[in-house]
Amino acid sequence: MPVSTIPLAITAYTATTALGHGIDAQLDALRQARSGLRPNDFGNAALPCWIGRVDGVEDSPLAAEHAAWDCRNNRLAWLGLRQDGFLARVRAARERYGADRVALLLGTSTASIGATEEAYRRLDAAGEFARDPRHPEIHAPHSLAAFVAAALSLEGPCMTISTACSSSAKVFASAERMLRLGLVDAAVVGGVDTLCDSVLFGFNALELVSAAPCRPFDATRNGISIGEAAGFALLERTDVAPDAPRLLGYGEASDAYHMSTPHPQGLGAELALREALARAGLAAEQVDYINLHGTASVKNDEVEAALVERTFPAGTRASSSKGFTGHTLGAAGIVEAAIALLAIEHGLIPGNLGGRTPDPVCGPQFAWRNERRRVDVALSNSFGFGGNNACLVFARGGFPA
Repeated sequence: MPVSTIPLAITAYTATTALGHGIDAQLDALRQARSGLRPNDFGNAALPCWIGRVDGVEDSPLAAEHAAWDCRNNRLAWLGLRQDGFLARVRAARERYGADRVALLLGTSTASIGATEEAYRRLDAAGEFARDPRHPEIHAPHSLAAFVAAALSLEGPCMTISTACSSSAKVFASAERMLRLGLVDAAVVGGVDTLCDSVLFGFNALELVSAAPCRPFDATRNGISIGEAAGFALLERTDVAPDAPRLLGYGEASDAYHMSTPHPQGLGAELALREALARAGLAAEQVDYINLHGTASVKNDEVEAALVERTFPAGTRASSSKGFTGHTLGAAGIVEAAIALLAIEHGLIPGNLGGRTPDPVCGPQFAWRNERRRVDVALSNSFGFGGNNACLVFARGGFPA
């Protein structure tokens, strides 16, 4: 049996996606069932597909003291950090506990590789980087976390987690372990990934990108829509904020079945799901809503739908939110955690946007249109390449009563 987690209060959270900047923009789009996807206008040779692009990234340069980290990915991070009063909440935590007692754990799948791509396009006659992109700080997988640590003046444990699409879900698990072991008193978790040619053309080479807006769990789905996003949360012990929503549990599994295809019976996904429920001390019947990984790829959706159908009762509601934001890769975990928290706070089950003809494998748990109902417990699934699976359990403040 897994070690029981200590519940953690989520005292602040924010998300910036193609739906807009901050939590209110996400909530408004969810309520209106409005997608943020649009025809691809990114890149030197735009791939014919739809993307979830964040407006305003190019207009958010970093301050002079952080110029060495200036790149599109870190600009999106800085844009995201300045939403929903998040900077002030982190500053208060830093003052309460000390800068060395606040951990920083961020997930990303590509970090600032877009800046490296651009630098290679501009090699000089000697085959070297031009002067302006010659900053080692941005040509490294740890660029995001190093920048955010500097921007937030944090001195505690600082870690980059890069496990493909589960990256910014797994940060919650690492944060809980650090707080449970007494290594820190609070943790800033999150993730950022921006659009870049490596991602767009890489997924397209795997024949996973749809030319049309993605259709999760639709019988006619034919691939993903790639998005970008930044999201962050502040985790503290529940005695600090007993009424705040909380992280109750998590599950992680690495089935290593295939580099890019899920286990056909969803073995790793099921292990992560059952571990998350066990850590939280909950039965499947107590789950009100599941934000599914639901990428709109053929095999992923089939496997995940079958897992939901055999595990949860008909009354549990489930949907994918990738029809709203696109698949935000290493930022998917934090974005969809935020959507699960919004479901709890506002009693809103977001419909499975883009799905019009349900795949026959989908059970009665699927919410195809928005629903209003009380949500006490919400799960968020994040399943990455290589079988890097994670499941998070969130609950209303004070739960269980």
